Amino acid sequence: MPIYKYAGRDQYGKAVTGELEAISKDSALELVMAQGIMPSEITEKAIIEGALDFSAIFASKVKSAELIIFTRQIYSLTKAGIPILRAINGLAESTHSKLLADTLFDILENMKNGHSLSVAMGAHPRVFSQLYVSLVQVGENTGQLDNIFLQLAEYIEQEVETKKRIKSAMRYPSFVLIALAFAMVILNIYVIPTFASMFAKFHAELPWSTKLLLSTSSFFVNYWPFMLAFLIAVIIAIKLWLSTDKGAYQWDRWKLRIPVVGSVIERSLLARFSRSFAMMLRAGVPLNNALYLIAFAVDNDYLKEKMLAMRTGIEAGDTLLKTATNAGLFTPLVLQMIAVGEETGQVDELLNESADFYEREVDYDLKNMTAKIEPILISIVAVMVLILALGIFTPMWGMMGAMKGG
Repeated sequence: MPIYKYAGRDQYGKAVTGELEAISKDSALELVMAQGIMPSEITEKAIIEGALDFSAIFASKVKSAELIIFTRQIYSLTKAGIPILRAINGLAESTHSKLLADTLFDILENMKNGHSLSVAMGAHPRVFSQLYVSLVQVGENTGQLDNIFLQLAEYIEQEVETKKRIKSAMRYPSFVLIALAFAMVILNIYVIPTFASMFAKFHAELPWSTKLLLSTSSFFVNYWPFMLAFLIAVIIAIKLWLSTDKGAYQWDRWKLRIPVVGSVIERSLLARFSRSFAMMLRAGVPLNNALYLIAFAVDNDYLKEKMLAMRTGIEAGDTLLKTATNAGLFTPLVLQMIAVGEETGQVDELLNESADFYEREVDYDLKNMTAKIEPILISIVAVMVLILALGIFTPMWGMMGAMKGG
C-alpha cells in the first residue's frame, strides 16, 4: 500500500508534517483531515528506483478468523453497553494475535488523544480495510455501531466461507500437479540415470525421445542447485511484480480469463461486490462513496477500474443501471434486478439477491470443477507416460531384439 507524506497546520495553527499509509491520495486526504489537520500538501512517497520492497512480500497480516472473532466480540460488548475504550482494552489483552494486540493498543492510545475509532482504525490499513473503517465511521455518526459490527462480522464470515469452498475445489488438482512435479524430479535424478548407464554399456542406438530424456536428466543432476536458486529468484520477482500497480492490474485481469477457474473467480468477486454494495447502501453510505469504497474491497485491480468508472458515471448524473450496463460485468438477470431495485427503492435488497445468485452459480461450478479438470490432468499424465515409454522402453525393446537376433 502506498505511503503519503503530508504537510499542513493543526487546529492551533502549528505546522505539522508526517506520513501515513492509504489506499489512494483521496483516502490520505480524508485521514489527515479527520485528525484535525488542514493539509497544504499531500504527495506519495517515492520509492527508490531499483530498491527491493521486501516488506511487500513478507508483511504480516491479521487472519480472517481473528478479525471475525474481534468483530463479533466488540459487537457483543458495544451492544451490552460497555464503553468502547474499555472494550478495546479488554480485547487487546485477550487476543492471541500479537499484530492485532499491538494494533488495538495503538488505536486505544489514539482514541485517548481525541481521535475517533474510525480514524484510529484507518491508521492501520493492513488490519482494517477501508470498507471496514468507513462502515465504522457510519456507525459512529448514526449511533448504530453495534449493528455495523454485526453486519461486518457476517460479511467477513461469508467471504471466508466462499474462499474455503474455492480452496476445497482446487485441492485435488493442486495435489495432482504437485505429485506430478515431484515424480518428474525423482525420475530425472534417480530413475533415468540408471537406464542411461545401462544404455551406455550396450552402446545402443538411441532414438530422439531417449536422448531428450537423458539430456533433461543430466541437466537436473548437474545443475539442480542453480535451478533451485532460479526458482526462488523467479518467485521473489513475481511477488515484487505483483506488488506494483501495473503487475497487480495485469495479473488480476489475466486470472479472470483462466480456463475453467477464471469464471468462478469472477463471479465470486461480483458476489462480493453485490453484497458489499448492499451493506453500504443499507448503512446509509451515499451511492458514489459506496462505489468508491467497494472498488477497493473487491481485491481485484481490473474490476476496481470498472467500478471507479461506474462511480464517475454516477457523479455525471447517470443511473446505476446505465453505469452497470456500461461496465459490462453483470449478467442480464442482475441488471434486471438493479433496474427493479431503482424503480422500487430497494436496491440493497435486490443486490443481496444478486449476490445469492452469483454464489449459487459459484457453488454449482465448484461442485463440477473436478469433473472439468480431470480430463486435463489425465491428458498431462498420459503425455508424461508416453514420453517415458518412447524414451525408455523403445531402446530396451531394440536391445532385446538385437540380443535375440545375435
